[in-house]
Formats: sequence, structure tokens, C-alpha cells
Amino acid sequence: MQAIDLCDSLTIEDYSRDFLTCSDPELPCDESNLVMKALKQFRQHYEFPPVHIHLDKRIPMQAGLGGGSSNAATVLWALNEKIQSRASLQELSSIGAFLGSDVPFFFSLGSAYCTGRGEIVEPFSCLPMTGYLVKPAFGLATPLVYRETRISELLPINPHQARDRFKSSDPIFFNDLEPAAFRIKPELLQLKQQLLLHFPLVSMSGSGTAFFCMGADGNRARVPLLAFRTLMRDPGCWYNP
Repeated sequence: MQAIDLCDSLTIEDYSRDFLTCSDPELPCDESNLVMKALKQFRQHYEFPPVHIHLDKRIPMQAGLGGGSSNAATVLWALNEKIQSRASLQELSSIGAFLGSDVPFFFSLGSAYCTGRGEIVEPFSCLPMTGYLVKPAFGLATPLVYRETRISELLPINPHQARDRFKSSDPIFFNDLEPAAFRIKPELLQLKQQLLLHFPLVSMSGSGTAFFCMGADGNRARVPLLAFRTLMRDPGCWYNP
């Protein structure tokens, strides 16, 4: 897993009650939101005044880009700063694992080899990379993609060898969730084939529906592109694009 400079922003301030607002009216701000779940979970461990959290949403939803998980991790980090860092990094990661498989990753320094459900995070470093993101208008629910995944379709690639290649200048990119996502939404396969006419490397991100494209200038591609670069954080600090 690798952090990139596409990010949401959260503002947290004292309030009369716990309350969430969002710049995107389509995003639920009730107890189903991972931000509220993170707030509630942290409150079970530590006492602090009620807060109003405002989420400025930039990461597309149902894109496989970890937007909800990154927001949950950011809330845990910020609340811990608010109570003068009483929770250790490991404690924050454990709380995050309860919320979602991808949340513990964001307590790494921005690059990690993740196993188990994703909650086992091994520090990792790879060469800086840049590229483009493409997100179609529709999304996909992660549970649906996993239910549709068939073991017989997975590529016979050794994950440890693939991990080690990221330490060199010859990384290998693949996504075992692509066949399932393409079966649910054939338009995704068509989009990937279109992108491969302009980029030598195109891979779906997570459970989709976003793709990241690398290895070429995106000016000739006839789809909306968002440039990205990989991002790391300094120890003791949060991510700062």
C-alpha cells in the first residue's frame, strides 16, 4: 500500500455535541460514516469534550482509493493530539483495525507491505512514483467485488517476490480483484483497454473503480486525468501534501 498526495481535509473543533458535516451532500454524516465510527471508538478509550468535525471531500467515493479509511485514521490521530498523545502509535493502529482493514496502514510512514486482512503492516520503502488517476462516474461496493472474486482466476504470482521488486527499478503491478470488478462492470474492462492505448501501465486501485496509470504523459488520453505523486510522512507528523 502506498499513500499519494490526493487527500481529504478534516477540521476538528470543540462543540456542544459530537457532530459531522461534509462538503459533499451525497456522503452520509450519520453513525454509518467511518469518521463518526472512529470518533465513537476513540471516545470509548479516552475522555475528551464533544467535537464538530467538518470533512472537505476530494477523494472519490467507491473508488478503491482508501478515502474512508484515511479519514478514520486522521480522526484518530487528531483526537490523540487533542488529548496530548496519550495513545501510542500501536494503540491507534489497533483501534483502526477494529474500524477497517485499511485503516492501520495510514499509521505507517506512507509505504507498507500489508498482509492478513490488511491490518498487519510491515514498514516498506520503494522508489518515488508519479502517475495519473482515472475515476469513472460509477462506483463499486468493496464487499460485492470480494464476493465475486474467484480463486481460480488469480495470477500465480509470489507476493514476496512482487514485494521485493518494488525495492528495485522493476516493480510489477497486478490486482487480483480486477476480474471480479470487470465481470460486475464490463465498462471497467473497456476503460482499461482504452487507457492502455496511452499508458504502458494501467491497474485498478483496490476494489475499484479508479485506475492508476503510469509510464507516459497523459496529455493524449481522452479521459479526465488527475496527476498524483507518492507521499510519505515524517515520524511524529501527519501527512502533509
